[in-house]
Amino acid sequence: MVWIGFVYSSLGEKQIALNYYNQALPLFQQVGDRGGEADTLNNIGGVYNSLGKKQKTLNYYNQALPLFQQVGDRRGEADTLNNIGFVYNSLGEKKIALNYYNQALPLFQQVGARGGEADTLNNIGFVYNSLGEKKIALNYYNQALPLFQQVGARGGEADTLNNIGFVYSSLGEKKIALNYYNQALPLFQQVGARGGEADTLNNIGGVYSSLGEKQLALNFYNQALPLFQQVGDRDGEATTLTSIGVVYDSLGEKEKALNFFNQALPLRQQVRDRGGEATTLNNIGAVYDSLGEKEIALNYYQQALPLFQQVRDRGGEAGTLNNIAWVKRNQGKLNQSLASIEKSLEIIENLRTKVASTELRASYFATVQDRYEFYLVLAGIDFPLLALKQKQL
Repeated sequence: MVWIGFVYSSLGEKQIALNYYNQALPLFQQVGDRGGEADTLNNIGGVYNSLGKKQKTLNYYNQALPLFQQVGDRRGEADTLNNIGFVYNSLGEKKIALNYYNQALPLFQQVGARGGEADTLNNIGFVYNSLGEKKIALNYYNQALPLFQQVGARGGEADTLNNIGFVYSSLGEKKIALNYYNQALPLFQQVGARGGEADTLNNIGGVYSSLGEKQLALNFYNQALPLFQQVGDRDGEATTLTSIGVVYDSLGEKEKALNFFNQALPLRQQVRDRGGEATTLNNIGAVYDSLGEKEIALNYYQQALPLFQQVRDRGGEAGTLNNIAWVKRNQGKLNQSLASIEKSLEIIENLRTKVASTELRASYFATVQDRYEFYLVLAGIDFPLLALKQKQL
């Protein structure tokens, strides 16, 4: 029954999977098979995680963990520690996530589970990337990638390639990012990982959107959206709805943009994705800002800011401070505007020092150059103001 449940879960049939797992669980308990009980609890947790029910997920993982420890199953213990870390990361609890990952990593290494080791290295890289530590993130990803390749884990290889692409995209290296995404996409398709395929399609859409290829971006987003819906990934669905909204906003289709953002926002809240919620709130604010509704815009920005701070998304925090600075400037509150842009630039400078090479630092600077120019104008320094505008995140 457990394996049947696992198959249905991998096919995106989460409720059917839960039915089989819930039939198996009492059978393991009746015969005193604590290992089987632990595996099943772990699998049930995985289903609830994919459904966005994070507290239920943690409840099942925390039941599984001591059982694995009691029977001396270090591999199962490592898997569960890794899974718990993954949940905490999705909740924005980055330091707690790192603590669990760093407990899992040596266990995987001790039992020679290179796939699990690679998965954990990849997850640690993901946390550091979200903290703005791009150099450290790439270091972990580049440790994970050859391990996935050695064990023939094409899904893990694809995930890591996708993550590396995301780092380069965030640094402004769009062509390098596309190269990694285009390596990841066929691997996800080969292994039937529709969620990973959707994530990569969404990321490719993001690159084309940033390059001004809006219709091409929409094409990729519209491929990603039904895949996320098919596998029940509400967080991914919300990300893509937000991305589509950003494109329509950039095309001047403000009502369409708001429609997509307002579909995304409750999904973000349902799965407790505070970082994603912050991004969507910021984007809604930017639409109202462009419509001249400055107070409404400011309200959304001020809802987004503490969420970015809670999840320690320094880039999102800096972008929102920049947007607040623009509203304050347009309201004639120049001192408040200057204070906001100064805070934004302080964060950016901190992030820029963490980028590995001089070339990548220059690429990153190019993505935020307009904020420095805005600051110089606000501060009364004679400098040409070049095409400044609020930024979608």
